[in-house]
Amino acid sequence: MEKYPGYPRKPFYYETDKMGIIHHSNYIRWFEEARVDVLTFLGYPFEKIEEMGIMVPVLGVSCTYKEMVYFGDEIIIQPYVSKYTGTRLNFEYQISKNDKLVTTGTSQHCFMSYETNRLVQLKKSQPELHQLFETYFDLTKNETGK
Repeated sequence: MEKYPGYPRKPFYYETDKMGIIHHSNYIRWFEEARVDVLTFLGYPFEKIEEMGIMVPVLGVSCTYKEMVYFGDEIIIQPYVSKYTGTRLNFEYQISKNDKLVTTGTSQHCFMSYETNRLVQLKKSQPELHQLFETYFDLTKNETGK
């Protein structure tokens, strides 16, 4: 399995505040963009997961700003799977600008059935998807330095 190369992004002007700095609320959206992109990269876009009858709600999210990002900057958002249990999936994010870490974040998710609104154990219900997340977790678990 190939490692995801990162999600390149150039901030839009509308994402800035009056000082030309990216408004803090946009980072959470960027995390989602990168998360959606990595799933597509792995061959399981959200549409495919939803067609399986599975939703992946956000349980929590956090963001730590180390340096400002400005309109015109080019950034790379790297999502890593930091924890996978079969029912839950956690991501860590690193946003870099010119190879310098400027923002970090996390998000926590679970797998639920659209039909029952209950937790889904992927190992039983979707073994191929379960194996994909396990393999990708093993591939990226040492990337964040934890």
